[in-house]
Amino acid sequence: MKRFKYLALPLLVLVFLSSCTSVRVLSDYDQKADFNEYKSYAFYKTGIDKAQISDLDKKRILRAIETEMGSRGFVKSENPDLLVSIFTKEQERVDVYNNNFGWGGWGGFGWGWGPGWGWGPGLGWGWGPGWGGSQVSTRTEGSLYIDLIDTQSKDLVWQGKGEGTLSNTKNIEKKEQRIKEFVSQILEQYPPNAIASK
Repeated sequence: MKRFKYLALPLLVLVFLSSCTSVRVLSDYDQKADFNEYKSYAFYKTGIDKAQISDLDKKRILRAIETEMGSRGFVKSENPDLLVSIFTKEQERVDVYNNNFGWGGWGGFGWGWGPGWGWGPGLGWGWGPGWGGSQVSTRTEGSLYIDLIDTQSKDLVWQGKGEGTLSNTKNIEKKEQRIKEFVSQILEQYPPNAIASK
């Protein structure tokens, strides 16, 4: 039984690491808006200029949005039905993993270390943390918001938000791929009527 627990530990770590790559998506919309009426779009420069990310990342996001909007039958226009804006938030997450199985003690269970009679479960006495100790890791969590604004009413009619771990990588291809992933999964929520009918 104990052996099974030790073998399962790497599997749990693998599942956790793979879940870090997913994008958590939320969307909200104006129920009075007729989304069938929207056929064209343009980028809302004033809003996009305020997004606190590098100009290169802005370009990557806007290219990804163009691709996704095009795949939904939208065309860019000088006289659009919708204005598309973006903004971002970023925060550092600190994760602490405690790998202790117990404390060493006289006749107790745990992997004690230090001065004593032995090293192992239930042997001798010891002091300090059990096997492995604590590990600390940091990661950057980011949120990307995509806003769709009705050009006639000037009202926000749809907002999508994607949250996930940003890869702090120097590999530009991986960065491009991660941005496409964010945008694609956010815009999967549009139009809201299609989501509601699923």
